[in-house]
Amino acid sequence: MLDKLSALTARFDEIEARLAAPGLYDDPAAAAKLLKERNRLEPIVSAIRARDQALRTMDEARELMHDPEMRDFAQEEFAEAQGQVQSLEEELKVLLLPRDPNDDKNIIVEIRGGAGGEESALFAHSLLRMYTMYAEKHGWTTEILSMNATELGGCKEVVFQIAGDGVYSRLKFESGVHRVQRVPETESQGRVHTSTVTVAVLPEAEEVDFEINPADLKIDTFRSSGAGGQHINKTESAIRITHLPTGTVVECQDERSQHKNRDKAMRVLRTRLYEAECEKQNAAIAAERRAQVGTGDRSERIRTYNFPENRVSDHRIKMTIYKLDQFLDGDMDEIIDALIAADTARRLQEQGEA
Repeated sequence: MLDKLSALTARFDEIEARLAAPGLYDDPAAAAKLLKERNRLEPIVSAIRARDQALRTMDEARELMHDPEMRDFAQEEFAEAQGQVQSLEEELKVLLLPRDPNDDKNIIVEIRGGAGGEESALFAHSLLRMYTMYAEKHGWTTEILSMNATELGGCKEVVFQIAGDGVYSRLKFESGVHRVQRVPETESQGRVHTSTVTVAVLPEAEEVDFEINPADLKIDTFRSSGAGGQHINKTESAIRITHLPTGTVVECQDERSQHKNRDKAMRVLRTRLYEAECEKQNAAIAAERRAQVGTGDRSERIRTYNFPENRVSDHRIKMTIYKLDQFLDGDMDEIIDALIAADTARRLQEQGEA
């Protein structure tokens, strides 16, 4: 343990020196990588140094206890420093938990209407708005990659990217079935209906993560359909890419440029294939690991949004808040923080049992 803490501190000091060296920013990509590592290590090293200082204070107080005139003062100092050491060691246990390698990645979110027809599609659009507003609050950016909209303003399916620092670490627990209970606008009897929407949160795969053989792809162009005026029906700008070995199909028709649609479709395809590969590799672990915050399975009901009661209930951590309106406006941190805390507690327990 001590060797690991010393190695982390030494690595942090090395990065600090390299960041101060002239010419570093001639390579922006390398500089950005170092800055990201520094920011990840900083809270760990701060806790290590604070713990080391508290240990030194304990040693000094122990020496002072031999002086009758200083004994009472020294005992107070010792007890306070001892409490700090215990607190900092608990903090370090959390900080040193193995990180999810995807936590710093951007994400691709897929929202699809489930049971409930048009009402489900309308709620799918509400979730798109919710995640977009949450991203704005955190200074992240969003980009629609493809959308199948309905005439009443809903969407049968939408795929979009959220980019920014730590996006996946905050939103990875959103995968699953989201259930909505409300009176549809089209319901004349005023009865509460239940509909479902599925959400999949995928860490965006870069080319270095997952290489696709061009020979495995079948790429078709076709005319876009839907809103968009005359142009959209005149040119074959829409793209359909089929990954032949897996049968995975991705379509994109949102852009007027065939090149842009192809680029977006490839990003989604690469991410889906990367996710499928990760799921295959982790299947044995996932079978044993029924986490408190759920498996992330898209068939698992994770949350209920009850409009008559202004209630949001997350079933994995048995948490309910009565501010649905604020939650749908992107004020999601209370539940997201609780999900992260539950996952951290589970991992600490597993580490203790190992």
